[in-house]
Amino acid sequence: MTTPSAIAIAHEFWSLMATNEFDQVSKVLANEFILDYPQTMERIRGAERFAQFNREYPAHGPWQFTVHRVIGSETESVSDVTVTDGVITGHAISFFFVANGLITHIIEYWPDLTKPAWDRKHLTEPLED
Repeated sequence: MTTPSAIAIAHEFWSLMATNEFDQVSKVLANEFILDYPQTMERIRGAERFAQFNREYPAHGPWQFTVHRVIGSETESVSDVTVTDGVITGHAISFFFVANGLITHIIEYWPDLTKPAWDRKHLTEPLED
């Protein structure tokens, strides 16, 4: 049997997240799983804490995930995903590290939207949603 690529595992991760049954995500997480948020200097260690973190995160409704793209290789992938609870929308860039068909490590960035700099308006155009 062939081990799924990190690209396939990232897609499965987001599909499981979309169920909002966060304990189910452990199906694709290794025993030594860690998630790092470099912007806030936080680490979540283990599937149980990951599920609890997502259950306790304040939300106005069920989380919905739009996967824009996933690129990578057999052992690493990167996803570009929009996340919303119907009121708040965020954007996540996630780096997945996979071994033996399970995610061992995710490094995730949640960039905030910012207004363009005034002094380059003559060189740019707005992105379409």
